[in-house]
Amino acid sequence: MAAAGHAFFAPTYTGLGERAHLARPENDLETHIQDVLGVLKCEELRNVVLIGHSYGGMVATGVADRAAERVAQVIYLDAFVPEDGQSLFDLVPGEHRQRQLESVKAGDGWRVAPNPVPPDTSEEDAAWVTKFRMPQSVRCFSLDCREPIFSACALPTAARSGSSPTAPVPRAGRSTSSTQATARMSRRPMR
Repeated sequence: MAAAGHAFFAPTYTGLGERAHLARPENDLETHIQDVLGVLKCEELRNVVLIGHSYGGMVATGVADRAAERVAQVIYLDAFVPEDGQSLFDLVPGEHRQRQLESVKAGDGWRVAPNPVPPDTSEEDAAWVTKFRMPQSVRCFSLDCREPIFSACALPTAARSGSSPTAPVPRAGRSTSSTQATARMSRRPMR
C-alpha cells in the first residue's frame, strides 16, 4: 500500500491489544467509534477507505455515519453491518448470543469471552491468533445502534464474506452458521 502512495492506519480499540489496560465495564460500541474518529481527526485524514472486519463492521458503520465528509468508502470484510436499532446481539443466531452471555456470567460479569477459532484454521495460525484474542465488554455487543449513533449513511460500500470473492454475502442477521459473521452489501451514492 505504501508503495502505491497510500497510508495505512490500524487503530486499536480501547480495552483491547496494547490498550488492554484500559478495559472497563463501561467500554462500548460508542467508545470504539470515538477511538477511530480520534485517529481520523488527529491524523487529519480525508478520502479514507474504511475497512471493518467482524465486530469492526459495527464500528465502521458508526464512524462513516459520524465522519461522512472524511470517508470515501466503507468495505465490510466478514463483518457485522447494523441497521438503525440493531445491536451486535441482534445480528447473531440465538445459540451464539446465548454462549456469549453465558461467558459473561462465567467470567468477571462484564466481558464476553473471545469466539472460538474457526475449525478450518491451521494449528499454526490458531496458536498464533489465540495469543492475541481478548475478551471485551458486553456493552460492545448490547448497545443498540440508534440515532444519533447511526443514520442512513450515503457512502459507497462493498462487502466480502468468506474466502471466495464470489461467496454470497448474507443480509444482516441472516447468518448461515453460528460462527459466521454477517454482512450486507449495498451501493450507496456519494453525498
